Amino acid sequence: MKYLILSLISGVLLSLSWPTYGIPFFIFFAFVPLLMMEHDISKFSKIKRKSLAVFGLSFLSFMIWNIFTTGWLYNALNPDGSHSLMAVIFPVLFNSTVMSVTFLIYHKYKNAAGTYFGLVFFVAIWMSMEQLTLTWQFSWPWLNLGNAFADYPKVIQWYDTFGATGGTFWILLINVFAFYTFRIWEAGRIPKSLYKNLAILSVIIFIPILISVINYNSFDEKPIGEVKVDLLQPELDPYSEKYTTDSLTITNDLLKLAEVKPGAKIDYFIAPETALPGYGSISETGFQQSLILNNVKDFLKNHPNSIFVTGISSHKFYPNEESKSETAYLNPQGYYVDSFNSAVQIMPNKNVEVYHKGKLVPGVEMFPYINILKPILGNAMINLGGTTASLGMDKTRKVFTNPYNKGKLAPIICYESIYGDYVTQYVRNGANFLAIMTNDSWWGFSQGHKQLMAYARLRAIENRREVARSANSGISAHINARGDVLSDTIYGDQTALPATIQLYNQLTFYSRTGDLLARICMFTLGFLVIYYFGEKFLAKKKH
Repeated sequence: MKYLILSLISGVLLSLSWPTYGIPFFIFFAFVPLLMMEHDISKFSKIKRKSLAVFGLSFLSFMIWNIFTTGWLYNALNPDGSHSLMAVIFPVLFNSTVMSVTFLIYHKYKNAAGTYFGLVFFVAIWMSMEQLTLTWQFSWPWLNLGNAFADYPKVIQWYDTFGATGGTFWILLINVFAFYTFRIWEAGRIPKSLYKNLAILSVIIFIPILISVINYNSFDEKPIGEVKVDLLQPELDPYSEKYTTDSLTITNDLLKLAEVKPGAKIDYFIAPETALPGYGSISETGFQQSLILNNVKDFLKNHPNSIFVTGISSHKFYPNEESKSETAYLNPQGYYVDSFNSAVQIMPNKNVEVYHKGKLVPGVEMFPYINILKPILGNAMINLGGTTASLGMDKTRKVFTNPYNKGKLAPIICYESIYGDYVTQYVRNGANFLAIMTNDSWWGFSQGHKQLMAYARLRAIENRREVARSANSGISAHINARGDVLSDTIYGDQTALPATIQLYNQLTFYSRTGDLLARICMFTLGFLVIYYFGEKFLAKKKH
């Protein structure tokens, strides 16, 4: 019963730490009960299958955390209007399993190499696991620990140096040292040792916060210019309107929403992910002939020196099998075609620039490891009413340059905004502000759109770039380079949000190096494994 209670406490503390309803400081001690449970089972319990017990109890903790923080995925609907159970069951069970296996490996290593090496190993393997969730095709980094402080920008200004992965390292270090402090006290009951360790723990917690508050209040980077944007929020229900309304009606309604007062100067009109064309998609070889895109160009003729940036669904045909891409599929008419979730920059009398979303949602926009899993699982893509084929993607981050001013826009599409290191690629390629185009309406009024909005604040801090966020139903927002939300919309409103975006061009340490701490931890993990087996090999050789 004691172990079950410890497991439940960890699950609850992790859940209570999460944005946007939680208090993140709980996460500093959320792993301590789990570490206590594992240590007690390893050293003192008479349980025969200790590894199974550690796995099961940690799975309970992580499943509680996943359900409470991402249970909103249940709000996604199938085309028949029923809730998509797979949209919540698979991520919750899969993510909980990955976390539990990580904890189990820590348990095995700690028992083999000792407590001190084991605790270092725990930090290294959890950091490596989070890096895996950022890079492999089952990518789901929603619950990476550093995200917990997304709504508390004053205490994480140092993310411009180490990013959200640095936040994960900070949280793990505090948890490990808190557990170590408890164990030392439990073993010896020496007050002097306790006071010393508590003092060290306080330094680890409060020094980064103090530095952050100072940096927040002293931030004075000078912008190289500014642009005026109009963030469009068309509020189209993705289940009943977005893919059933006539494309020209959707376009005309979007342009009416973009109309501003006579004489008002707008540099960018920014519309959300797949705002156009509604049902179907736009052929990229026919951009110049597209009635929809030409209507946008006609609109811009009445707004000199303005640019329209919007998300679209697009496709590209290939003349034969030899010329097709890896992601192209054979359509019913017998042609090879790629479908894309794209962003385009539209200007009168100029070719349309296009960028294809490069971080795709597993199971919805991409079939993970399709060559291996499709023969086993069949067509297991989740159908939410849009495209269910694996989409094509760009391998490099494109930046849209404004010929009328100094604006260089990063066209970040929805899910991409969760990835810190990924977003730095836009910045290294010259982006001086971040434009996030997203459609969070699939989950309705839930924590889903609120959490994704909060994570945008992390990208602003990491890169010291202002964010212009356009969301289909909300929350559209203007976020400054300190991570403050300067203005935002109400979820569910059909509206447009004007904002003046400051342009910055300096690169932060994180923009230059990305997830450096994670890479160091991966190296450390490899060293610890090699060191253990090397010691074991040498010991056998001596005997």
